[in-house]
Amino acid sequence: MFTIRKFREPEDFKEAAFLLSMIEPEPVSAEQLKEAEDMIPPGQLDYNEQGELTGWDRPKWVAEDAGGHLLAYAMIWRAPWTTPGLLSLTLAVHLDYRGMGIGREMYDVLLEWARGVKASRLVSHVRDADNRSLAFAERLGYQTERHTFESVLDLSTYNGEPLLHAIKEAEASGITFVTLASEPGEEQERKLHELYKTTHNDIPGYTGSFPWFEEWRKWNLQQSDTSPEWIHIAKDGDRYVGVAAMRRNEQTRGMYHDYTGVLLEYRNRRIALALKLLAIETASELDSPYLRTHNDSKNGPMLRINRDLLGFRSEPGIYKMILNL
Repeated sequence: MFTIRKFREPEDFKEAAFLLSMIEPEPVSAEQLKEAEDMIPPGQLDYNEQGELTGWDRPKWVAEDAGGHLLAYAMIWRAPWTTPGLLSLTLAVHLDYRGMGIGREMYDVLLEWARGVKASRLVSHVRDADNRSLAFAERLGYQTERHTFESVLDLSTYNGEPLLHAIKEAEASGITFVTLASEPGEEQERKLHELYKTTHNDIPGYTGSFPWFEEWRKWNLQQSDTSPEWIHIAKDGDRYVGVAAMRRNEQTRGMYHDYTGVLLEYRNRRIALALKLLAIETASELDSPYLRTHNDSKNGPMLRINRDLLGFRSEPGIYKMILNL
């Protein structure tokens, strides 16, 4: 027997993190969930002139047994910059309690809420090696839209010595490399925001608008798993032309390569490779055991750098699955 109820803060964070760690590539902590929740104001949905859903919200539910232990966690959400009409959902059921109808009942709650706010499209992300969850999503009518590849670099065996000339080549062409820690201040942060905004448009499969400066800074510079020392920047004079940014998982000490971007007119000059090498050097100095990253399956240039040149190994990836309502 189980009961579905709304999520309670802060008492549900710990067990929700445990459930999410079963489906995410990195372990999730209660502190991470609380930090993210504290950064988001109360939901405020709206509709544009075409009648499409806009605004933001992220309601959450859990399924608990008679003893009050969480068996499943579900969230449905959108950000202000999400494509109009679209909602993303997350559903995690304890591995020992799958196949008992819990996931279906939790999903029905999400679907009812989505229809109630007149969403037109639902998006979910499913591990490509999780055949049971893939079959569940397909039975519900979801179709695969994109495939994200996961790659991991074992830093205990990594040897980047043969590639270090890429940094020197970039520097010889007039490029300098710094970290955000060496260039503090809002002016530099706004330059970095503009670089992110411009280069995001080149990511295969990227949709929606881009967060305005204050929101971008909140999620990319001010969370506890980020640090200005872990953001490497390529400069041409005073102009920011490339970036590589990482995050750290305190539970594993592993680093996550969160973003790499180089302006179009500066590509094919090995700047992205140089930035990646500098990021790996930073991760090694932190005694991180590994560096993890994700790339769209159609992002051939970045996959070539990661896997063919740097030696990232292939890991099970993620399908982006959609349902039109």
